Amino acid sequence: MEPTTALAHKPGTLKRSMKMLGTLLITLSAVTPASSVFIIIPGIIASAGTGAFLSMVIAAFVGVCMALVYAELSSAYPLTGGEYAIVGRVVGPITGFVVMGVNLVTVVLILAVIALGMSTYLGVLFPALPMVPTAIATVALTTLIGILNIRSNAILTGIFLVIEILALLALAWLGFFHAARPITDLINHPVILSNGHLIHAPFATIGMATAVAIFAYNGYGTAVYFGEETHDPKRHIARAILWALVITVAAELIPLTAMLIGAPDLNNFLGSSNMMSDFIGTLGGPTVNTVISLGIALAIFNAVIAIMLQSARLFYSTGRDMIWPAPISKALMQTHVRFHSPWVATVISGVLAVLACLVSENVLFVVTGTGLIVTYGALCIAVIKGRLKGSTAHGEYRMPLFPLAPVIAMVVMLYVIYTNWLDPVIGRPSLFTTLGICAVSIAYYVLVLRRRGAWVLRGPEDL
Repeated sequence: MEPTTALAHKPGTLKRSMKMLGTLLITLSAVTPASSVFIIIPGIIASAGTGAFLSMVIAAFVGVCMALVYAELSSAYPLTGGEYAIVGRVVGPITGFVVMGVNLVTVVLILAVIALGMSTYLGVLFPALPMVPTAIATVALTTLIGILNIRSNAILTGIFLVIEILALLALAWLGFFHAARPITDLINHPVILSNGHLIHAPFATIGMATAVAIFAYNGYGTAVYFGEETHDPKRHIARAILWALVITVAAELIPLTAMLIGAPDLNNFLGSSNMMSDFIGTLGGPTVNTVISLGIALAIFNAVIAIMLQSARLFYSTGRDMIWPAPISKALMQTHVRFHSPWVATVISGVLAVLACLVSENVLFVVTGTGLIVTYGALCIAVIKGRLKGSTAHGEYRMPLFPLAPVIAMVVMLYVIYTNWLDPVIGRPSLFTTLGICAVSIAYYVLVLRRRGAWVLRGPEDL
């Protein structure tokens, strides 16, 4: 028996019961490729036209860079606190605390953002389904599911993920079977719709869309949150992250390509207010549209389960690190006697997500829009510092061509900041909101935690 396995039986610890496949299935469910294809990618197509193909290819390259960063750091610190637990140990406690503050806000609100999309796709069967009550019911049900043991959740999300992938394959088949133009047109002659006419897509437009495309692939780093429930995590978490990126890119880029080469009329397709439904309805008919829509609704439900699991483990870790007043921290550390899941942290995540469902969607988009920039930037600094100082030397994975990946990722993050600044509706307010969250996090750290003494980051061996 591994020493780490023995630790899993201590009160307040998580049980190490998954192999890499289980972690990969939950991670892919958190990425939810189908939701990205049906919710995020239409916006990319609307802004970049057929240049969306190049935007997603460039974003995939950036994804590779960040996946390498995540893999190296997670190999050294496969802790359930995720990014903040890594950054706090490698860069310093105050930087880690800022990442924690951003992630806590983002993960709870993202649950609401995704759940609020459920009624749209269930609308093919229930046209009058109210958005907010449906979202609340979705969060409540996934909260109960999240309390089950992690292996049960891995199996359940795996089944749902298969259905999600089948829906994407059906979409890809429609496009490739009805191909109206060669793929070389997407590379050599990308076009956008301007005043009812197709014109060449400027590279600047494709670049702006790339900033959004980066977020469409995000989620592969979720694997680290299950590091304390995975066997041999220093080896398996890095592999899960890299495989999650590869599968995510294929699951999103292939259907996008199929749509762009299969759309019968680019003018109508690019000008449609509901391009996904129109595309499927035109080439597949209403029955196929209904089946795929139900598949996407299931993908949304699956994503809420996976992100609920991530959120619960983040809250559990904050309790273990004694971030809150002692009674709250001790409560968050409670694990279920039978399921070994952080059940109190799961319930808290669910309650907060339900409250977030009552908030305007525009507000949710503003608050969650740019938090990832802080997390990615901090991780890039951490992997460079960890390599130079030797604090990540005990990990089993080392990225190739170091430090190329983190340097490229940081340059791209600066560009993403620039593109968000140009957007006065969502992007710029989101940047200011993220700065506000960082400021509040620093104030809490200085005024509360530091007054108690040194902030000690704990792992399962400390319980």
